[in-house]
Amino acid sequence: MSDSASLLEITEFAENLAREAGELIRRERDGNALRTDYKHQTELVTHADVMADEFITGAIRKRFPGHRILSEETMPDLSQAEELDTPLWIVDPIDGTVNYAYGHPQVAVSIAFAEKGRVQAGVVHAPFPGETFRATRSQGASLNGRPIRHSGATVPRDSLFATGFPYTKDNLEPLVKRLDAMIHQCRDLRRIGSAALDICWVACGRLDIYYENVSPWDFAAARLIALEAGATAGHFSEVPEGYPADLWGRDILISAPAIWEPVREILRSASGYE
Repeated sequence: MSDSASLLEITEFAENLAREAGELIRRERDGNALRTDYKHQTELVTHADVMADEFITGAIRKRFPGHRILSEETMPDLSQAEELDTPLWIVDPIDGTVNYAYGHPQVAVSIAFAEKGRVQAGVVHAPFPGETFRATRSQGASLNGRPIRHSGATVPRDSLFATGFPYTKDNLEPLVKRLDAMIHQCRDLRRIGSAALDICWVACGRLDIYYENVSPWDFAAARLIALEAGATAGHFSEVPEGYPADLWGRDILISAPAIWEPVREILRSASGYE
């Protein structure tokens, strides 16, 4: 195991880091009078994002100098995900930046650890509600130390789903088609604003389905947490050959197992993939 640390030790290390980074970003927001002018919001988020990122990546470098880091804020080089020879940390210091700027509670620090393209440990910490989701491969998933499981949903019509929309607005038509299909064939939509928490909520049964196009730092940790909670995770389009499925974020679908295939068919049909 990497630098003689066990996977459990790595998970503990990631949880401690996520909690400390969470405290950092919580203090930063609580200590600033939130205003809704765009410039102030952007500065607050950028400052907190960079501060938390530097804290997390600095601690990883110190403890594991031979490991690589893929981070949204300072090292967003996606080709890192294809380089499988050395261990990789995947970090999102603030997932849910718009929520963070607007004073909403659905904000998370996400830290994942991968070896040979497979995520082995993941922590998603939500500092405002004080919730920590974590998983180590083959060891199950927990929320604040208690085991979690998916909802057990059996039909799409009775299922609650979540998704998200990109900042760029130039290609929304396919997303709107998928949304139209899902809203007609599921119970309802929840728009939470943090992909990491969307997926963790599927893991603990607060949601039944999550789908979206996202980057590795948004979902790497949460996807393992969902899998370890018994949920099914995959894609409703093809993963490019040779790319680690654990880190491929296009057309991701995570749900309770019994509804995964029918929901995949709904999304494929709405996307014109059939």
